[in-house]
Amino acid sequence: MGTALLAEFEDVLGRAELFRKSRLSRSEREELLDIFLANCSWTRIYYGWRPNAPDEGDNHLVELAVAGGAERIVTRNLRDLRRLELKFPRLVAVTPEQFLKEVKA
Repeated sequence: MGTALLAEFEDVLGRAELFRKSRLSRSEREELLDIFLANCSWTRIYYGWRPNAPDEGDNHLVELAVAGGAERIVTRNLRDLRRLELKFPRLVAVTPEQFLKEVKA
């Protein structure tokens, strides 16, 4: 976890319009984020790789994953993350469904 990613999570969870049909209240969503964060490792980015993703915000996510030694980025935004100019062979972007299949295998 890093500062920019945490700010993005907090921003998205605070958007009431995204959660109109959700069973979770705002306070329950905040509690879920707290539980998630308790299982995260804080990671600092000391070197900016600039993988040149089509969406500038995705560059930070890739840099955070590389700095943290991650093997997977779990996202629904595969299109942009598969179009990086700078490739990281040990880092793969997968959907949540693909990740769950990997974990179960």
